[in-house]
Amino acid sequence: MVAQKPEDAHRLFEKAFNSADLDALMALYEPEAVTFDSRGQLVEGTQAIREALQGFLAWKPQIKLETKSAIQVGDLALLRGEWQMKGTGPDGKPVEIGHNSSEVVRRQADGTWCYIIDHPFGAD
Repeated sequence: MVAQKPEDAHRLFEKAFNSADLDALMALYEPEAVTFDSRGQLVEGTQAIREALQGFLAWKPQIKLETKSAIQVGDLALLRGEWQMKGTGPDGKPVEIGHNSSEVVRRQADGTWCYIIDHPFGAD
């Protein structure tokens, strides 16, 4: 499961997230990538991203992620998306959130694309 073109990153993220496949999610990120946790705090690097994603997956969520735009310049691409997530919070109550995202993906040496910046709230 690898992104062959920039916008594949969204499709593969949605698939792995909905399957709660943390390893598949992590395969979409470069080791030095950054993202944000559920509190909106910046997290950097593989271990921190893994922990942030585990926090989201603990809600047993389902996500719908729609690519709104993909602009590629050389080995970088800027993605904009819209997502909605439904799950169950730690208190057992339903959780529904949605935002507009912005991400930067970079072409890897093997031609695939990985997230270097993943800002799930970055286009609100």
